[in-house]
Amino acid sequence: MEGFILALDQGTTSCRALVFNRKGEIVSSAQKEFTQYFPQSGWVEHDAEEIWAVQSGMASEALARAGIRPHEIKAIGITNQRETVVVWDKNTGKPVSRAIVWQDKRTADFCTRLKKAGHQEWVREKTGLVLDAYFSGTKVNWILDKVPGARQKAEAGDLLLGTIDSWLIWKMTGGGLHITDTTNACRTLLFNIHTLDWDPELLELFAVPASMLPRVRGSSEVYGHTDSGFLKEGIPISGIAGDQQAALFGQMCTQRGMVKNTYGTGCFMLMNIGDSPIVSKNNLLTSVGWTLGQQTTYVLEGSIFIAGAVVQWLRDSLKIIDGSAEVEALASTVTDTDGVYFVPAFAGLGAPHWNQEARGSIFGLTRGSTDAHIARAALESIAYQTMDVLKAMTADSGIPISELRVDGGATVNDLLMQFQSDVLDTTTVRPKIVETTVMGAAFLAGLAVGYWDGLEEIEKLWQVDRRFTPTKKRAKIAEGIRGWYRAIGALEHWAKDTD
Repeated sequence: MEGFILALDQGTTSCRALVFNRKGEIVSSAQKEFTQYFPQSGWVEHDAEEIWAVQSGMASEALARAGIRPHEIKAIGITNQRETVVVWDKNTGKPVSRAIVWQDKRTADFCTRLKKAGHQEWVREKTGLVLDAYFSGTKVNWILDKVPGARQKAEAGDLLLGTIDSWLIWKMTGGGLHITDTTNACRTLLFNIHTLDWDPELLELFAVPASMLPRVRGSSEVYGHTDSGFLKEGIPISGIAGDQQAALFGQMCTQRGMVKNTYGTGCFMLMNIGDSPIVSKNNLLTSVGWTLGQQTTYVLEGSIFIAGAVVQWLRDSLKIIDGSAEVEALASTVTDTDGVYFVPAFAGLGAPHWNQEARGSIFGLTRGSTDAHIARAALESIAYQTMDVLKAMTADSGIPISELRVDGGATVNDLLMQFQSDVLDTTTVRPKIVETTVMGAAFLAGLAVGYWDGLEEIEKLWQVDRRFTPTKKRAKIAEGIRGWYRAIGALEHWAKDTD
């Protein structure tokens, strides 16, 4: 099949569109940021109409930059920021409020009340998630209760809800399709990951009318076609996946036990756990990885709050580097941290420690400690935190890890990647193309229309840039790991309420 695949990447701060060819190469791209709204402390909102305008504009721009006509696009794939939710009037097509973003914390008290009422465990069993303001269900509840007239309209069947993929597809089809896929549905707190459908008990708990919900489809199938209001009429829309699941697929982690880690401001680590969900005993999340045909693949997910952000802190607050790219050179001027440990718990400790009272701390400083030792300890902290999450994953799944596939900005740092391999005692693999999230969406869309023949063909498109293999000198690494856990223990003792 000739032609191209268009992949839309609707992120938290920007909208991107990329065009791919049969070789999996990026032919062209376009990107533009959109407005972030912070109406109150802890509130984060987006204008869904602006997202649509910017995203559709980037699609047109990406085609124009490559000199590609709309009829040459054989399929469209979508990947999106997860959990952010839109509620709109199905008759007018207008949102009833701004979209509430995944980062928004306005429903934290509601979640606390639900936990105290004893709902945490059965919700977790059904959804694989924890009761947290992060997820969409509590946000929808807030919109229906707080936006004047919204609940009455919803109960009359006049309102629709959706994560950003649903909103974009509804707009791309002129209101013809109200759908989502399993990877986005499973992040709402309204979806049962065992039955793969909306759950009546969860809808009752969050007081969400079933009439608002999109139809749940697979991650790679022809859902419908664009109308004339988006590029041209008749282009197949055939791939959907939430951003982290799309990255896992783009990394070709298609076999049980394969793991990817995305290094950004924080880290998102996902493990393919096969065709059966595992409810974590270590405070990890269980989600759908993707659904291909009748086969659903599940994942364990762990989040690290502070990864690349620790380097930004060295730059902006400590001012020991002028740019993030300088940290590797500074850290490389010393052979080790000389006993310095940096636990960057600026926003508390995440999985598997889960201590919200913890704060960023540096241990082991002496008169001989330098900015280079602190820089190296900061980089090592990213690898140690990744090790903690991966240990939790292997404990939950019982699956030994053969390699870690990595993507994201910090993967250009060879010192960090080598140390990551050393502390995990496993191979760390960096691909040639690190745009794995949007590539995953393109692969899912192309598979559905026969642009690529199957997984074997696209697996050949994924290419290794470099493999980092662990050092055979394990004694020093083991000593460093022991020191990391001493630092964690000391921090947790400090964080205890001593009143």
